[in-house]
Amino acid sequence: MSDAVSKFVLKRDQAVLVVVDVQERLVPAMDQNQYAEVLKNIDFLLKSIRLLELPVVGSEQYPRGIGHMVPELADACRDKVIEKLSFGCCGEPSFVEHMKSLGRRQVIVVGMEAHVCVYQTVLGLLQEGFEVHLVRDAVMSRGEVDYLNALELARAAGAVVTTAETAVFQMVKVSNDPQFKAISAMVKARAAGK
Repeated sequence: MSDAVSKFVLKRDQAVLVVVDVQERLVPAMDQNQYAEVLKNIDFLLKSIRLLELPVVGSEQYPRGIGHMVPELADACRDKVIEKLSFGCCGEPSFVEHMKSLGRRQVIVVGMEAHVCVYQTVLGLLQEGFEVHLVRDAVMSRGEVDYLNALELARAAGAVVTTAETAVFQMVKVSNDPQFKAISAMVKARAAGK
């Protein structure tokens, strides 16, 4: 595979999911319909990632002021949640140390806000040498212009901008994968609005 294409191919044994700052006191500032959709997509990713046995890392920006991760996601991110004051996760040395200790080189990034903490996390991960897949339907900002600008800048910086289903099915690869049936059922349930 050529180097130009290799960064676009997610590999189950190389990927980790990072959930950035989906916190209790940030949620009320978001468009609630959009938030519900983003939450549904993050939940789908988390459930799929668990089936595929990938590590998950969460972050919380100044939790004393902004609150903790929303309860709907907290349990799925329980393995590792890193508190931070820097907007980008990589500004917290323990985050970088933990990411490197996992021995994986691909990072799937979701969360909020796209143009602040998510974007700065993407840049930091790229600077640390990781391949980054930013999931456009699992990130959000308060404003559409900021959201779109974050996607554009992340792509220009070298991140792959993708969707939740694209990321998951890239790692499943074949329909006879033992996890395909369960993931396919989740996709159907999402499409039906369940």
